[in-house]
Amino acid sequence: MDEAIRHALATDRTIDITTLGRRSGEERRLEMWFHNVDGRIFITGMPGRRDWYANLVAHPAFTFHLKEGTTADLAAMAVPITVPAQRRPILAEITGRLGHADRLDEWVERSPLVEVHFGAE
Repeated sequence: MDEAIRHALATDRTIDITTLGRRSGEERRLEMWFHNVDGRIFITGMPGRRDWYANLVAHPAFTFHLKEGTTADLAAMAVPITVPAQRRPILAEITGRLGHADRLDEWVERSPLVEVHFGAE
């Protein structure tokens, strides 16, 4: 992974992801935020059901599109984090950054959360 991509993963926030629809099998592109927590990359969202998450559970391979500090389309795999004890410290960091620390329990219980693994890492 080149230095521009490493820097973007450390400092950027807004990306697009392209997933495969869980039922349609068609590509779906969506803008969202990612979070770098101690060098690990995560995607989450507000509590509730999310189509992007259902798509990633059904088809974990997706494209992670950097578009702020640099432009790159990265092959990625989504690894859902479902165990509350594993979710809590990650979501505590993210909700703290987003100003939702008072809703941590709700996020642990109901928010989608995946760790992103890139290509040949």
